[in-house]
Amino acid sequence: MDSDQDLVIESTADGSHTLFVPAMNEHYHSVNGARQESEHIFIKTAFDFCTKSQINILEIGFGTGLNAYLTVLSARDQSKHVNYTSLELYPLSQTVTDKLNYADKDSTNDKVLFQKLHSLDWNIKCEVTAYFSLTKIHTDFTKLDWKIDQLYDIIYFDAFAPDKQPDMWNQSVFDYLYANTAPGGILTTYCAKGVVRRMMQQSGYRVERLPGPPGKREMLRAVKH
Repeated sequence: MDSDQDLVIESTADGSHTLFVPAMNEHYHSVNGARQESEHIFIKTAFDFCTKSQINILEIGFGTGLNAYLTVLSARDQSKHVNYTSLELYPLSQTVTDKLNYADKDSTNDKVLFQKLHSLDWNIKCEVTAYFSLTKIHTDFTKLDWKIDQLYDIIYFDAFAPDKQPDMWNQSVFDYLYANTAPGGILTTYCAKGVVRRMMQQSGYRVERLPGPPGKREMLRAVKH
């Protein structure tokens, strides 16, 4: 990917921002509503679905920090303790993240929280709130050699689309993720392609198609037996 100076900030249907990557002809989030997409796919369908009070979460693609931010808020609201690990090869600059409006309609404290997620150091575990710790790892996920120190109860799989980043969507990837998913653990993604569903199933996940967010008919949720 080119420098994030080439990224274009765009408003989506729910008023929240997404980033457009001209070199890939791809958006970070749905143009039909960035915040509501993340809330539907990762919070409602994964975080809310998990019954544990102590949760290890792995995110593939930190990106704009939107998924992490919504999880911070949900962890606080539900009194769940979250250990959140996010993998990202192309961290965004503060010049870009300072312009994102995800917290604009929230409280001042929540705006500070969003900024804190981006300002924290990489590759070390940091406490964000009493309910949420974050480890941002600057790594190439596809090498499948990033450090694993626990099994994950939830995996947010938020890579760019398979036709844009095919190396992120292959059998080795899903086998590796399955091996590092806790029993009963959940993986969700916006992608509902049949080939992706079949790879998840071959890894051992039980996979279901669920209604997608606005503008998308279906999504996938995979659960480890």
